Amino acid sequence: MSLVVVGTMAFDAIETPFGKTDKIIGGSATYVAYTASNFIKDVQQVSIVGYDYPQEELDDLSARGVDLAGVEIVPDKKSFFWSGRYHMDMNTRDTLVTDLNVLADFNPVLPEAYRDAEFVMLGNLVPKIQQSVIQQMNKRPKLIVMDTMNFWMEVAMDDLKVTLSMVDVLLINDSEARQLSGEFSLVKAAKKILTMGPKYLIIKKGEHGALLFHGNDVFFAPALPLEEVFDPTGAGDTFAGGFIGHLAKTKDISFENMKTAIIVGSAMASYCVEKFGAERLKEITRADIDARLNEFVQLVSFDITLA
Repeated sequence: MSLVVVGTMAFDAIETPFGKTDKIIGGSATYVAYTASNFIKDVQQVSIVGYDYPQEELDDLSARGVDLAGVEIVPDKKSFFWSGRYHMDMNTRDTLVTDLNVLADFNPVLPEAYRDAEFVMLGNLVPKIQQSVIQQMNKRPKLIVMDTMNFWMEVAMDDLKVTLSMVDVLLINDSEARQLSGEFSLVKAAKKILTMGPKYLIIKKGEHGALLFHGNDVFFAPALPLEEVFDPTGAGDTFAGGFIGHLAKTKDISFENMKTAIIVGSAMASYCVEKFGAERLKEITRADIDARLNEFVQLVSFDITLA
């Protein structure tokens, strides 16, 4: 069961109240691939990097079963670079540097072997690029999940609406849901967004969990309370990787199974924030994942007797 992942593979430099890094590996596709490869071994990566991207990082992804035939390496340009500083609440941040570099020329061409994938994860990119990927598929995938952000709502809303009409699941945070819908109530926002095309909507609320909407059905998944959060960068992409990784593994895209997938995504994201970048994701084992999932079961488990 193959999964195509489209997104950035990049360098980040991050400062939080708890530490600071020089350039480290980041990018949406990086986090998704590291996470999803715990559940499915046929991850097909679509991205672009420059001459400065470490070969050992590519080798590490390959060793995890990630197919890199769709990763373009530009020999005379640098990789995408982002630098940011997080505030004390760890939910808000300031962007310090954004160097698009190779990303300015990103026009992905899917290898033929990728065009029959049943699952597609579209990372946060220009909406027209997301459309292009969908249009290159030989047949309609079983499930298309997309991420986006407020920036595209401000500068490319018409294109974004076209992309929304082509996907099954939209992943956004609560402020983005309000901006996209023009509604403050997240329930009202969800109803309006679901009329734009997606069958399912996931609204991420950071340390306060995530909401899944489908028709009149709503499911809430809490976030695991953690003693220490070092770096929230990539947590949303890690969540997406766990979510679609579980769905691709089980081949079940029912609402009930999406509930489980959200818990899996939340568990993976809870590991991501424990260290800078993707470092923690490289360390965890299947036993670690199972242990964290069990913590989620205990977190929401209760008995009640109704009179």
